[in-house]
Amino acid sequence: MSNLLSIGASGLNAAQVALTTVGNNISNVNTPGYSRQSVVQNESISPNGGRYTIGSGVDVDSIQRAYSDFLTSAVWSSNSSLQRATTYNNLTTTLNSMLSASGNLQSSLDSFYGAFDTVANTPGVASSRQSLLGSAGSMVTTFNTLAQQFTAQQGQVNSQISTTVDGINSVSKSIADLNAKIRQAGNNVPNDLLDQRDTMIQTLSGYVGVSTYQQTDGTISVYASSGQALVSGDKSFALSTGKDAYDASRTSVLDTTGTDITTKISGGTLGALLDYRSNVLDSVQNQLGQAAVALATSVNTQQSKGLDLNGNQGGPMFSVPAPAVMGNTNNKGTASVSASITDVSQLTTSDYVLSYDGSNWNLATTSGQSVPMTTNPDGSYSANGLTFNLSGTAQKGDSFQIQPTRAAASGLTLTMTDPNGIAAAAALTSKAATANTGTGSIGAVTVDDPTNAALLSNATLSFPTAGTYQVTDSSGNVLGSGSYAPGQTISANGWSVTPSGTPAANDSFTIGINSNGLNDTSNALALASLADKGVLNGGKQSVIDSYGTLTTNIGTVGSQAQTNLTTQTSLHNQAMSAQQSVSGVNLDEEAASLVRFQQAYQASAQVISTSQTIFSSLISAING
Repeated sequence: MSNLLSIGASGLNAAQVALTTVGNNISNVNTPGYSRQSVVQNESISPNGGRYTIGSGVDVDSIQRAYSDFLTSAVWSSNSSLQRATTYNNLTTTLNSMLSASGNLQSSLDSFYGAFDTVANTPGVASSRQSLLGSAGSMVTTFNTLAQQFTAQQGQVNSQISTTVDGINSVSKSIADLNAKIRQAGNNVPNDLLDQRDTMIQTLSGYVGVSTYQQTDGTISVYASSGQALVSGDKSFALSTGKDAYDASRTSVLDTTGTDITTKISGGTLGALLDYRSNVLDSVQNQLGQAAVALATSVNTQQSKGLDLNGNQGGPMFSVPAPAVMGNTNNKGTASVSASITDVSQLTTSDYVLSYDGSNWNLATTSGQSVPMTTNPDGSYSANGLTFNLSGTAQKGDSFQIQPTRAAASGLTLTMTDPNGIAAAAALTSKAATANTGTGSIGAVTVDDPTNAALLSNATLSFPTAGTYQVTDSSGNVLGSGSYAPGQTISANGWSVTPSGTPAANDSFTIGINSNGLNDTSNALALASLADKGVLNGGKQSVIDSYGTLTTNIGTVGSQAQTNLTTQTSLHNQAMSAQQSVSGVNLDEEAASLVRFQQAYQASAQVISTSQTIFSSLISAING
């Protein structure tokens, strides 16, 4: 009868454990990261003896959690992608909002160029000129405001990078602590520790892309997308942040050895922040700066080709900062580099690294693409519209980062304050000699080199014969001569003309400063036409088109980020659904199990009661 009693007791114990387990499942139905648990039972092994054996009841081997390595890893991976998409979308949404909140630069540009048309129509009206300077000031303010908004987001991204790295380190330490507890538990690991560790790894995957490796002692090693170990056994390895080797205002991510791993990190919030900063925000700032440089350069150049209201050659209207050059903090030599923009039409939106290999200087974009350079006679180098001047002595491995346009929009200023300084008139005109007998005539005089010291000096273009020409200055010095054919362009003193018709022998023309400057508005019209004139991209893209491309790019990035977020949300939901189909608690199933184990408990209790009754009857019979 003792066998029946022990069998009933074992069943009672097994049912009680199962009921407790089901109750725990029901209690944690809404607990994030909880994995459904179930009782693993086995029939007790009976000792051999006699002609037959009778079972010895049931043993509870373990409490097992419903778990799938594959599905859990899929959740971690999808969570990393989702958090990256969420962060990226938030950043691009903010960027689009900045574009709207800072004022409409497109309207400011239109008003500015349109104001030159107004001056051309009313060259002597002071209010028209003052209005032009007002439009120029408003446009500069819009450039500055938008650039400041972008710079502010750079600071916010840098701050978020530091905060995210702190979060990674905190979670990594928690995982290491859980690893220690799990290893101490041996083979009988509490399921709640395993669930907590999985939850922590999922949290970590939201910060940065991770990979894991299950060790034989039950611990898990966790690695960042850069390959850096974050957790190994009961030890965590903290990342850190530091200043960029070139730009002290820029936050970089460092591993435990102090090595910069910024470019190697992907996935999660941190990957999104670094990717957005390098591939979107830097590019946007450079594009806006490129437009500011093109605007200032084109307007200042055209100004110098005309005469202002005082009869002087036009002065600059705007100024922009020179390209920023930053030496690497690890440079060993004494070399220094300065950069200048010499050809706006060839200017790109890239930043560059100029490095010395011990024998030669090499140029590459910050993304690593090699850029060929031209060596100039004075020892400087030129590439992509830039010229680099070097001094001092470089050591092998020294390098400098060049940002041609990053600060141009924020540093754009209106330097002209006197409305009389607007060069509305053409600088030079031509006048045919009264004794000319041919049909030759000269229209506009084109200024090719406004920096030529003799630009405004009088010169005479004569045709000694119908097939030759000669240019002389006011002292009779010959500036140029040669054969002539109709339609040929003739140049001297920084200007050029293309006569039409057929000049006769001994015909001549005087080229000199425009004496009708108060009434001439041809240069104002030329300034207005800059709205449509190709200045960038090899002379194919205007400033207005450049800004239009910028707004289109920002809109496209935002749209792609939103689409990607929608996609990643769906994928994560699918991964979670698949994982929860295995590990999640189903209340209907648990309710059914509760009834089943309750009945088993009651039945086992009845077995014990029966064994007691039989035992009592036996005792009574013996005593009777």
